[in-house]
Amino acid sequence: MTPDSGPPGPSSAPSAHCATVPPTKEPDPTERNVSSSNLKAGEDDRGHRAHRPWSARRIPAAMVASVVLVAAGAALIDVVAVRAGRPAAAWRRHLADELATRPVDDIWMLTGAAVAAAVGIWLLVLALTPGLRHWLPLCSPAPGLRACLDRDGAADLLRDAAMRVPGVSKARIRVRRHRVKARADVRFRDPHQVKDDLTAALGHERDQLALASPPRIVVRVRRRTH
Repeated sequence: MTPDSGPPGPSSAPSAHCATVPPTKEPDPTERNVSSSNLKAGEDDRGHRAHRPWSARRIPAAMVASVVLVAAGAALIDVVAVRAGRPAAAWRRHLADELATRPVDDIWMLTGAAVAAAVGIWLLVLALTPGLRHWLPLCSPAPGLRACLDRDGAADLLRDAAMRVPGVSKARIRVRRHRVKARADVRFRDPHQVKDDLTAALGHERDQLALASPPRIVVRVRRRTH
């Protein structure tokens, strides 16, 4: 500031205040390309289909572990006792005699084999299937993200949508993996029109749930006169 210059006039304050506002900057073409690619990636991720999560199988695992632990512990204790010079346990001698003397077509042998085969098949099914059939997988927005919906919760949402249809006085919804069974009581209106509206309403609500495998909707209506 020069010596002969006076104090700043009132017109200079607005100019200083306006100078603090950053000017609007046009987006760079590369930024626009990056944002558009991210948007497309998000749209593709929304179409990713999730699978049902695998159950921990804690109860079957604990049962099998307990049986194996008891059997192995009893056999180990008896073997150690025999090695120490004591006679084998009575249950072990009886079991060895029964297995050596009974024929293969004996009823108890066949029953034991059937039980062992059934238990083995059950364990194989548990090992090869995910379980948690009460949960319905949802479409995941990302490959590493999983979401599920309880069947009872889905049935409640569908029941609320069914009760909003004019003419429906009562609705019962059962949700399965591949089918949704809906039964409705009609108080007024034509049952055929109510069935069409109910099917459309349930289909719209089912689509809003974003299920990975949308079940088929089966609707049955009946007129209630009183």
